[in-house]
Amino acid sequence: MHDASRKILCIEDDAETAALIAEELVERGFDVSIAHDGEQGLASILRDAPDLVLCDVSMPVMTGFELLEKIAALAPRFADMPFVFLTALAQREAELRGRRLGADDYVTKPVDFDILTSIVETRLARVARTRHGLPDVQLSEREVEALVWSARGKTSGEIATILGLSKRTVDFHIDNARQKLGVATRIEAVVKAASAGIIKP
Repeated sequence: MHDASRKILCIEDDAETAALIAEELVERGFDVSIAHDGEQGLASILRDAPDLVLCDVSMPVMTGFELLEKIAALAPRFADMPFVFLTALAQREAELRGRRLGADDYVTKPVDFDILTSIVETRLARVARTRHGLPDVQLSEREVEALVWSARGKTSGEIATILGLSKRTVDFHIDNARQKLGVATRIEAVVKAASAGIIKP
């Protein structure tokens, strides 16, 4: 199962713990990068788009909870990225708060690496299944452009002017995209193409 989807970001302010977690996960076949606080972690997520984030809850500068809230607000495209909290606080309140914010799991420190690996594997497999459920559709460059402008609220006439095509040609490209995506309307085509990552509105 050594596919590309094994990039893990570990955000942990204790350098020794971070190094230990990274070493264990690398031995188990993962590609691990480390950030030492929430701000570094946020920058790293936006830059490298990891497949899964392991994040300490109590950190200086920005707590794990604040980081998760910030990602949800800043970058909805990371909504399906598994987020697993590392916590020394085996406290029900903290766990509930994290789950309400969208955390996928909790691992208490000191970390049991067999448990951690099984959680990571399960989460990555689940995301892979969700992603593969989306259509593997090959759209032409023109079809993608027409859908992107459509997603931005432009009419066929406006898209024709922007792309230097006739309105009829734009409709033709959108119809083709719609058929390839297996949907009935232009709106559904835009939604499906966006959720499959084919277009970035």
